[in-house]
Amino acid sequence: MAKIAIVLNASWNIYNFRLPLLDRLNKLGHEIVVMAPEDEYSKKISYPFYHIPIKSKSVNPFGDIVTFLHFFKLLKKTKPDILLLYTIKPNIYGNIAACFLGIKTISNIAGLGSLFINPGLVTKFAKMLYQLAMKVPLKVFFQNYEDMEMFIKEGLVSENIAERIPGSGVNLSRFNYFSESVKKNGKFVFLLLSRMLWDKGVREYVEAARIFLQNRTDAEFQLLGFLDSDNPQAISKKEMDRLTVTEGIEYLGVSDRVEDFIQKANCIVLPSYKEGLPRSLLEAAAMAKPIITTDVTGCRDVVEDGVNGFLCRPGDSRSLLGKMEKMIDLDAGERARLGNNGRKKVEQEFDQNFVIEKYVQAVNNILA
Repeated sequence: MAKIAIVLNASWNIYNFRLPLLDRLNKLGHEIVVMAPEDEYSKKISYPFYHIPIKSKSVNPFGDIVTFLHFFKLLKKTKPDILLLYTIKPNIYGNIAACFLGIKTISNIAGLGSLFINPGLVTKFAKMLYQLAMKVPLKVFFQNYEDMEMFIKEGLVSENIAERIPGSGVNLSRFNYFSESVKKNGKFVFLLLSRMLWDKGVREYVEAARIFLQNRTDAEFQLLGFLDSDNPQAISKKEMDRLTVTEGIEYLGVSDRVEDFIQKANCIVLPSYKEGLPRSLLEAAAMAKPIITTDVTGCRDVVEDGVNGFLCRPGDSRSLLGKMEKMIDLDAGERARLGNNGRKKVEQEFDQNFVIEKYVQAVNNILA
């Protein structure tokens, strides 16, 4: 049996998405430790927890050297046999530190984020670091084919160790099928469920909602997710107050029971500029909700246009508005067809048990 450490840039992420994997590995007899920046979710994690300061979106070279030293010291102190690494800085600096210490690693490229949306010098530097760091893992999981193919094509990772898995999967019991929600006060409810970042398409969503509400009053537009995260794209409380000043547009805050809000919505919307594999869309599809999202990497892995939702152009509020009007004007039976197709797709492709077993297999291969 092995001592396995998981490293991410947020305890919230581990608590909400990775505990089923850790529980499975623990039941197999492995010792589990958790490493992440400490936050209010750290105390909810039952495994030994170690704080590691990670400014996930900082591009300060000195700060990144400090981050690497934190990784090195903590890994030297805890001596794990295997590291499970997620998000950009753990994947880069965790792998490099592990190389010096002889620790075996498994990396997960969940998505390339804003750094790759507008390529520049920082993107080139990040690719250089990825090329160096990705020589260390014995397995690299990707959450969509396009990112994996780009990494292979540009020589950032060996094709022999790269494999696509369906994100972190979905708990099909927790996110279960429901019939179409009754309209709230007779109004159709659109819900954007995401971290509140500009590159998630929040601005386009609000712009489309405002235009919609100028012409008709049979819908409400909701937003649910974190504000003020450690991200240059983060939306502040003041900015959110300004965005939601229009009646019919509402910010709901944060919840660990997102399924309750998904159930009450009639359509889930994510006008993101780029994704790894959006968890919110997988959860919405699992609950048989029709979806509107953008025709970009990650999102189109979940939504097939006209099959389980509609695709719009990224950064285009008018295109999004057109899909919203199309969705609300469908009859209930057609929306149910979209939702049912989404549930079937998740059952066939995105069950979290499939993802967990891929990790179990990778760990077994390392220990063999």
